[in-house]
Formats: sequence, structure tokens, C-alpha cells
Amino acid sequence: MSRPANSPQFDLPPARRRGRLLAGVAMLALLGAGTAGLSPLIVRDVAMADSQVQSQTAQLQSTPNRLTAASFSFADVVERVRPAVVSVKVKSQPVAERMQFDEDDATPPGMDRFFRDFGERFGRSPHGFGPPRPPHRFGQSQGSGFVITPDGYVVTNNHVVDNAVSVEVVTDDGRTLNAKVVGTDPRTDLALLKIDGDGPFPFVTLGTKTPRIGDWVVAVGNPFGLGGTVTAGIVSARGRDIGSGPYDDFVQIDAPVNRGNSGGPTFNLDGEVIGVNTAIFSPSGGSVGIAFAIPADTVRTVVTSLRESGTVTRGWIGVQIQPVNADLADSLGLAKAQGALVTEPQAGGPAAKAGIKSGDVITAVNGKPVKDARDLAKQIAAEKPGEPIKLTVVSDRKERTVELTPGKFPDDQRAQRGDREDDSDGRDLPRLGLTLAPGPGGKGVAVRDVEPDSPAATAGLRDGDLILDVNGRAVTSASDVRDALDAARKDKRRTVLVRVKTGGSSRFVALQVGQS
Repeated sequence: MSRPANSPQFDLPPARRRGRLLAGVAMLALLGAGTAGLSPLIVRDVAMADSQVQSQTAQLQSTPNRLTAASFSFADVVERVRPAVVSVKVKSQPVAERMQFDEDDATPPGMDRFFRDFGERFGRSPHGFGPPRPPHRFGQSQGSGFVITPDGYVVTNNHVVDNAVSVEVVTDDGRTLNAKVVGTDPRTDLALLKIDGDGPFPFVTLGTKTPRIGDWVVAVGNPFGLGGTVTAGIVSARGRDIGSGPYDDFVQIDAPVNRGNSGGPTFNLDGEVIGVNTAIFSPSGGSVGIAFAIPADTVRTVVTSLRESGTVTRGWIGVQIQPVNADLADSLGLAKAQGALVTEPQAGGPAAKAGIKSGDVITAVNGKPVKDARDLAKQIAAEKPGEPIKLTVVSDRKERTVELTPGKFPDDQRAQRGDREDDSDGRDLPRLGLTLAPGPGGKGVAVRDVEPDSPAATAGLRDGDLILDVNGRAVTSASDVRDALDAARKDKRRTVLVRVKTGGSSRFVALQVGQS
């Protein structure tokens, strides 16, 4: 970089430049003491600047000593935890007797499960090419796991041991030991194994501190069958919902994680497990630096239940719910977009029996605030069936407390969440871009046409939707919808709450009517 010719002082060595600066400060101090025209404040400011320079110089000089290669090594942590990490080898039922794996419709594109798409899982060659193997040959798969007790309990993913006929674990010191499946929980994709062998085994503990975004983490596992592989990165996000289930609450990490890392642990720098590696975002099938781990607190709860009974029992109140966005909050009279909006209580369920109805918003469970629909699902699942709980509910713009007793989550029923945020509204005639007709059986109003770029289309209404009620009023004709909208305008409401049914599920949408 060139310097101005009239600035020779910039070419001086750093030590000489600093010497001149200090000399200048000393001269100013002397002048301040003997010259009435020079402000003492300026002298103090210059002296202060010199003090800051000295402090910053000291810091810079000490920084290289602190930022040594040894201080940034993960070797000490890895040395402590790696002996507890195992490779999991699974022999599953004959390929010909299993259905081919179909990607879960709820899983976003590119969100691949680590191990279920591994070539041998489908009876193909390990590299994924070539013709299928002959029928009635056992499938082979590999994943990762980690020991959590000295007597040999091992945590891994459910999808690693799914349909297992036999399971083996390979320890860090090379021993191959048989293991049995104690229990699995498909909803959180966790499984608990027990090693058949003499202990004690090296083990690790589940962390109790919530990892912070930016914390260093270390992942250890068996990617592509390469046991004992260590990678490092940071926590890049928390509370991720990737659409894999009703209890999604993943820790997002940027450590390189690949197929075969499934079920393996991610550690903090204290050597505690902060999560179980479960999924990656991967358009290509390999690591692109985004992985997802089941948080330690979820693992602890599920594993404790599996160890005690072999199953996981969750609370259930029987509601279909959706998030509350800003428009819905305005329609419902809520101060902020928070809570879970009940779109439909299940007939005969605990919620319906307690008087909870469509349009109610559940804002707290036993006094603990409910952030959104996903948070409600997690909180209810954590409650013990048969033990009464109190729900804070906003109904018709008034808050009330509802007491009910959760039941046991039905084995044959998946949690339902209308997680279509701002999925939209039902409306009046041309100004809203809707053509309406009586609903089937005299129930509701059917949407027959939606004009492109109309308010209804922008809101997300589609041909075939069924409008059930507007602002709590049941509607059976276009005039009913018009009357409900006119009433909302007279009340000076900017939005109305519309319940819409699409297929077998219903949802609420907020329709802005102020400018219609």
C-alpha cells in the first residue's frame, strides 16, 4: 500500500512511532503544567489515550500466547469420550419380507435420514448401485451409539435398529459384542440397547446445560462404517422443527455429519452429550454442514421410560391445533401471537369432555406459558396420563382455567398439528374473489372458485375448501358469510376468524376485512 510522500512518519518502525507518540504526550503534559493557555482537560485526555494504547498493546502481545494450537485442540475431550462411543451393526429381517422404504411425506425435500437410505438397507450393494440382492437375504445396516451406564446400556436411533433380527456393537477397542433392543420410540427416533457382556464399560453422561448458539461441539460416530471418527463445529441453532414428528426440537450443528453417524453423540467441551445425531439437510446425500441432533433433555426423558418399561407413555388430550400468527392473534383478541389454536377437539377426548371447543387458544399448561402449537404438544406429552392438569384457555376473548385429566396417547393415532402458518381464509363475494355454494349435506359453504391475486387467493383459500364458520358463527350459505363479514366491519374489526376444512382436517385462518 503506497503512502503519501508528505507522511514520512508512517514509514517509521512501530517501536520508534510509539516512542515519538509517548514523547509527544510527555511534552503536552509539561506544557500543560507550565502554560496557562493549554486546557488541562486535553492533557488528561491525551494521557488517557496513552494508557489505552499501552493496555491494548499488552493485550495484543499476550494474545498469541493464549491462542495456541494446544488451547484449541479437542484432543483432551475426545480422549475422554471416544471409548464410550460404539458402532452399531444390525441384521434386519429378509429384504423380500419388508416393504421398500418410502420417504415420509412430512419430511422436507433434502432432509434425509442418515441411515435409512444407506445402500445395504435396501438389499443393494454397499455403494448403492447394481441390481437388488436375491430375496430372503438379511439386510445389513450400520449406525452409531454411545454407552450411558457402566453395565452397558446404549443409546442410538430407532431407525438404526428398526426391524432388527440381531444387533452387535463394536467398541472403540475393537471388541464385537451382542446387544438386545430394550425399547424404541419412533416418535422421537430413539432406541435403547443393552450389551450382553461383562462390564464395566466406559460411559458418558447426558448434559444438563442447554447449549448456547455458538458453542463448540464435537461429534463422534461411525460415518460410512469408519468407526471412531471425530468431527467438530458449533451449535448453529436450537429448537428446529424439521417436520419429522410432533415433538421436533432439534439442536442444529455445523459439524460434518454423514450417513452412519445416526445415533452417535454430539459433545460439549465438558465431555457431556448435548444431543443424538439424527438427521442432516443434504440435497446431495452427503454432509453440507447442517445436521440435527435430539437434545439431551429429550433423550433423558425417553431413555428413562424405555429403561423402566420398554415403552414411552405420553399424555394426550385429543385436540387438533395450529400456531397463532399475528393476524390470528388480532382476530382472537390476543395481545401477542402466542399459544396453540384449537381447530378441532376430538370427540370423546379429554379436551372435548372438559369443554374445550374449536377457536379456543391454549396459552399455558399448569401455569407454564405455551409458545406455539409444537410447544403445547411437547408439554402435554410430558404429562403423566391420569394425573390432572390445568390449562389456561382464551375463549371468546376471555381467559379461563380448564381442569382435565390427560389420557394415554393412543398407539394407533399420530399427533395432529395444523402447522400451516397463515394458510388462510374464507370470504365474501367479488370483493374477496370467491365463488361460494352450499356445502354437502347442508353443512358449511363450499369454495367453488378463487380469483387469482384476490384477497382470498392471497390468503390461501383453494377450490374445494369448506368454510364451516366465520367468527364463531356457523355458515351454510353465501349470505351467512356476507352477514358475518358485515357484522365484523360494523364492530370495526380488521380481521375475522374463519374455520376452513380441507380434506379430513380443519384449520383457522385470519381474514382481513377492513379494506374489503
